[in-house]
Amino acid sequence: MTLRTLLAHAIDYAGLFPPAQLDMPGAVAEYESYLASSDAWALGRFVVPAARLRELAAAAGDAPSNPLGSRQGERRLSVVLGADLAADVERLRAFCADVNGEGWWRGIDAVELRASTPEAIAQAMRVVPDSVERYVEIPISEDPTPLVLAIAGAGAYAKVRTGGTTTDAFPASDHVARFLATCLREAVPFKATAGLHHPLRGEYPLTYEPGSACGRMYGFLNVFLATAFLAAGLDEAEARVLLDESDPNAVTFNRTEAVWRSHRLPLDRLAESRRFLTSFGSCSFREPIDDLTALGLLSP
Repeated sequence: MTLRTLLAHAIDYAGLFPPAQLDMPGAVAEYESYLASSDAWALGRFVVPAARLRELAAAAGDAPSNPLGSRQGERRLSVVLGADLAADVERLRAFCADVNGEGWWRGIDAVELRASTPEAIAQAMRVVPDSVERYVEIPISEDPTPLVLAIAGAGAYAKVRTGGTTTDAFPASDHVARFLATCLREAVPFKATAGLHHPLRGEYPLTYEPGSACGRMYGFLNVFLATAFLAAGLDEAEARVLLDESDPNAVTFNRTEAVWRSHRLPLDRLAESRRFLTSFGSCSFREPIDDLTALGLLSP
């Protein structure tokens, strides 16, 4: 119960992106299969670049309809905008006009973009419609407070990149902890993306290629629990330790609370933390679910 509360609809499926990098029909088919599975409780949005929306419409039109009709409304899209925001916003509008709320998806309810200065954030927010959730990915190697304040002032959400396909793409844990604490302090919701395929911190292959190099990745449980415990009063230094936690015996869930070493958090505080950390992007859905099962945190 506590784990499902912490991770309900948390995994935004990004199968089109590295390292999975599926073609559109393959990614649509995968998302559809997850939506029809017993693990659909953890599934979030389908993530697609704006430049590929027409391709999505064509592929989804050929997709078989989900046998679980009651779940039809949960096919949600998050659209990644590129450098030419104006052109991509026009693509959004054209897509929404074409589908008119009909089709395989419910519609676009979030967009994601990058900006690295308060001025760039303000300019982007003048272009991107506020009828959707707007996630702004920002750099976190320096104090992110000015950027988070600019995001807050625009009524937008933040986004943090927690990894990639090379070792240098993974930020330091003190930078991640500072970002989490800043968003919580300024009451700015956020999402995380990249390198979060596994529950806990550890050494894992960076890609799906045979013989791939390995890197020290963050776990999605580390990030979600660090956020929840920070929101409940954990200090930033301890949150950094939690982000680096790799011992599966140090994290447990029971019917009423989550436990990390000597720290305990009840179900209602876990639920409250999801107002802040809304989801994480992963090019794999099965890998996070299968790893949770292997750790004994989910029933097979």
